Amino acid sequence: MGRQRGRRESHRMMAEINVTPFVDVMLVLLIVFMVTAPLLTVGVQVDLPKTDSRAIPGSDEPLTVSVNAEGKVFLQETETPIEALGPRLTAITGNNPDARIFVRGDQGISYGRVMEVMSTINRAGYRKVALVTEAPRPTSSRPAGGSNRR
Repeated sequence: MGRQRGRRESHRMMAEINVTPFVDVMLVLLIVFMVTAPLLTVGVQVDLPKTDSRAIPGSDEPLTVSVNAEGKVFLQETETPIEALGPRLTAITGNNPDARIFVRGDQGISYGRVMEVMSTINRAGYRKVALVTEAPRPTSSRPAGGSNRR
């Protein structure tokens, strides 16, 4: 009997929780997210024109074709020669003509360059092509013909 009693006392259950590993994991995750979050927003810098338009509904993620201020064409974030745009779109979408493609054109470039890109996409067989714009920023509530009194 004395032997069993000694065994029970040596294998007592611990009633406290060790949170140190949990805190370590959370700190590592915090650092990982802090480092990767800015990388997720990197893209082609395009100064979009401002318009009052509604968002196009859809559940699938559209492909983005951007034309920057220098007239260079980007498929997603990769610079692409305009001659290779159609074949690359076909390779990415698996020749799906119903894939949504958004075209972002810098407001400082020629309208003809944006139409050239849209024409290339259309010739590749894609029917769901849309132009992306930016919503205008609200102006101040001051009347337009206000005076300059001090």
